[in-house]
Amino acid sequence: MRVLISGSSGLIGQALTERLRSAGDAVCTLVRRKPKESAGEIGWDPKAGVLDSSRLDGIDAVVHLAGKPITSRWTEESKRAIRNSRVPATKMLAEVMAQLPRKPKLFIVASAVGFYGSRGDEPLDESSAPGTGFLAGVCREWEDAAAPARDAGIRTVHLRTGLVLSRKGGLLARVLPPFKMGAGGVVGTGRQWLSWISLADATAAIQYAIDTAELSGPVNLTAPQPVPNAEFVHTLGKILGRPTLVPVPAFAVRLLFGEMGDELVLSGQKVLPKKLLATGFSFAHPDLESAIRWALAQ
Repeated sequence: MRVLISGSSGLIGQALTERLRSAGDAVCTLVRRKPKESAGEIGWDPKAGVLDSSRLDGIDAVVHLAGKPITSRWTEESKRAIRNSRVPATKMLAEVMAQLPRKPKLFIVASAVGFYGSRGDEPLDESSAPGTGFLAGVCREWEDAAAPARDAGIRTVHLRTGLVLSRKGGLLARVLPPFKMGAGGVVGTGRQWLSWISLADATAAIQYAIDTAELSGPVNLTAPQPVPNAEFVHTLGKILGRPTLVPVPAFAVRLLFGEMGDELVLSGQKVLPKKLLATGFSFAHPDLESAIRWALAQ
């Protein structure tokens, strides 16, 4: 199978590229710099709407993971950049694919559990309604931008991704240094839900989505056992053998991160991977402790 990946330099993109190539798939990557064609790179400029559609001829699946990180303090400028790095690029890719004489069979588009907004203890699956807030709004637009591909008959999957656990990046990589120094602790009330997934399971699930024709629409890319923040803190402290007695009060999070702190740190979603489980996907790391131990061993 020939698979085209955007965002291949990111945490998930790098691991997915390696996994697919190891499985014998031919992987091409979209890059914004001058492409190295011998390495299977295809140049594009999503801001300018530039992509040579002829280079997509013969592609079986497109996995679109590119997007500006959302974990810095949000300003009006950074929020525009977050949206503009996702919505127009997705729409452009979808429109290009829809017009190809030989269309890809599959379009997988990154999204996020932020689609559901802050929902307290409510269990959420792919049938749950969208939430409110900046990130929920971006996710709705992001998913809607894939409509041209979907309307052209291309199977379209929206990966509503949770916190991806890896020591190479993401949440775990950021919190390891203070936790190792014994400075970890509960954030806010500690009751906010964290919907997480190991990097190994995230890439395995994307590969599974490529191969599983009955998967389409939103797919929650999360492990089956979300946990409250306090349980995450306790589990990581236990694995590291370090105390977790330094709480981070809500006011400090809001002072440091503003709106982003409220939406991403002090709020949460209890998201369940109903579609993955219903179609038979098997998680290598269904519980938090096994996922963290795997991540730390890499």
